[in-house]
Amino acid sequence: MSFYDIYVKYKELSSDPEIEKLSFLLSIEAESNLEEMAVKAHNLTLKHFGKTIQLYTPMYLSNYCDNQCIYCGFNIKNDVERKKLTLDEVEKEAQLISSTGLKHILILTGESRERSPVGYLKGSIRVLRKYFSSISIEVYPLTQEEYAELVSEGVDGLTIYQETYDEKAYNKMHLSGPKKDFRFRLEAPERGAKAKMRNVNIGVLLGLNDWKKEILLLGLHAKYLQDNFADVDIGVSIPRLRPQVGGFKAISEVSDKNIVQIILALRIFLPRLGISVSTRENPAFRENLLPLGVTRMSAGSSTRVGGHTIGVDEGAAQFEISDSRSVDEIKEMLNRKGYQAVLKDWMLL
Repeated sequence: MSFYDIYVKYKELSSDPEIEKLSFLLSIEAESNLEEMAVKAHNLTLKHFGKTIQLYTPMYLSNYCDNQCIYCGFNIKNDVERKKLTLDEVEKEAQLISSTGLKHILILTGESRERSPVGYLKGSIRVLRKYFSSISIEVYPLTQEEYAELVSEGVDGLTIYQETYDEKAYNKMHLSGPKKDFRFRLEAPERGAKAKMRNVNIGVLLGLNDWKKEILLLGLHAKYLQDNFADVDIGVSIPRLRPQVGGFKAISEVSDKNIVQIILALRIFLPRLGISVSTRENPAFRENLLPLGVTRMSAGSSTRVGGHTIGVDEGAAQFEISDSRSVDEIKEMLNRKGYQAVLKDWMLL
C-alpha cells in the first residue's frame, strides 16, 4: 500500500487516533496553548537534535520548465530569461559555495526532462562530488530506477513538494504539463526512499489552500514515510508563497502565528522529524522560530540560475527571497543564540 492509497481512504480514517492527535494540535483550541506547546516542542527538539542547525544552500542549475503552474516564476508561459548551466559553470558555482564552508548542497532545476535530462543531472553531480559531502536534489519526479542511478552517482537526499494535497486544488494550480500527474508526484518520496536516499524531505506551498488541511496531510505523509522507511531521515519544509513573476496571490492567508503553530504541532506529533525554514521568511522571524523545532536552515540563498556567480536577469528568479544574509552572517547569528551551525555531517564514499 502506498501513501496514495491512504490518501484516497483519508476521510474513512478520520477517527484514527493519529489523525485526531494532529488535528487537535492544529486546532483553534490548541492555538490558545501555544506557550505550553512551545515548551514541549523545544524539549523534544533538544532531546533528539540538540542545539544544532544544519545549513545548506540551493543551487539552481536550470529554469527551463514544461509546466504551467500559476504560482511559479518558472511557469512555461512566463516571459523570462531561460538558462541552463554548463558543467564548467556548475563547477564555478560549486567552488564559490564551497568556499563559504558549506558542504551540503541542494540542486534544483525547472521541471523539464528534455532540457535537464537525468544524464545532465548525473554529469552535474560528478562535478559537485568534488566539493560537497552531501548532495540533495529538487527536480521533476523520477522513477525508482532513475533515483537509484542518481544515488549511485553520489546523491543522498531528495526534496520534493506536493505543493497541495487537495487534488482538486492541485488540478486548478497546474494547468498543463507533466506535473498534472498528482499520484506520480505524491508517490515520488516513496520511490526515492526505496532507491536508498539517505534523507527525504517533503512539503507544501502554504497559501494555495487551507493550511490546516494541508499540514494535517503533510504530517500524515511524513509519518507514513517514517513508519515504512526506518533507515531514512524524513524531513518537511513549510514554505509560504512569495512574490514571483506572474503576480499570483495567496488564496489562503497564513500568518506568522500559524507558522508557529505548524512547527509546534509537527514537532510534537513527530519528535524525530527534520523541519526546515527557508529564506522565504524574514531574518527576525527565522531567528524567533529557532527554539520551536527547526533543525535546518538555508543560507546565502539565490533562486536564480547561477545566482552565486553568473546570475541571470532578476525577473528569472523562481521567487523573491526575504533573508539575504550570507553564510557567515547566519553562522554568527546561530552562535550568538547558542546554536551550533552544522556545515557537514555526512561523508560521501
